[in-house]
Amino acid sequence: MKVPIYIQIHNQIKEQIEKGKWDVGERIPSERQLADDFGVSRMTLRQAVQTLVDEGILQRQVGSGTYVSSSKVQEKMSGTTSFTELTEEQGKKPSSTTVSYHFVDPTVSEMEQLNLNEGDLVLRMERIRYADEQPICFEVTTIPVDLIKDLSKEDITSSLYKALETKANYKLGNAKQTVSSMLASEKIATLLNVKRGSAILRLRQITELEDGRPFEYVRSQYAGDRFEFYLER
Repeated sequence: MKVPIYIQIHNQIKEQIEKGKWDVGERIPSERQLADDFGVSRMTLRQAVQTLVDEGILQRQVGSGTYVSSSKVQEKMSGTTSFTELTEEQGKKPSSTTVSYHFVDPTVSEMEQLNLNEGDLVLRMERIRYADEQPICFEVTTIPVDLIKDLSKEDITSSLYKALETKANYKLGNAKQTVSSMLASEKIATLLNVKRGSAILRLRQITELEDGRPFEYVRSQYAGDRFEFYLER
């Protein structure tokens, strides 16, 4: 399966960052310069950079440029974060709209986070999650295909955790989560019906099965005025 050009560029930029071409906190070249360097259109380059921003590897600063993200303070949160269960516990009705749903080759970061090998395929889906029909977050979820081959699209998009436990007979284990803040891009502002530049809570989560195998890599962006995380010690 041919890897999209923007994913190839994403992988190359990530590799350059890991090799120390740019230090933490350093501004990377402009999109125009990078597009020239890679010999692609600015639109393709922008897709690659936006994916790196969504993954927390790069960070945009309005009016200044794009920088290699600084290390963030991490806090442990207990249990796994299931949007469906959290919403129901608050007495609200959860729902979602699937924006995209594709079986694809994983990116470098997806391979690393999910311990995948060359040739493994993943399901990458984008969804908008709602509580009582109000958009709460935009979510990109990546799952190894071999774990969900017996599940239907409806099983996966309605409640993945429940389907894995009841239909695939997997037991869920721990989740590793990082939370940071950012400003809403034009795309996110449109999807979540907020103003561009509004406060966004970004959650990245790796969820494991009981045996320690990672099965889910989620990148979520929550409307800051509609959702909050709390820590239980």
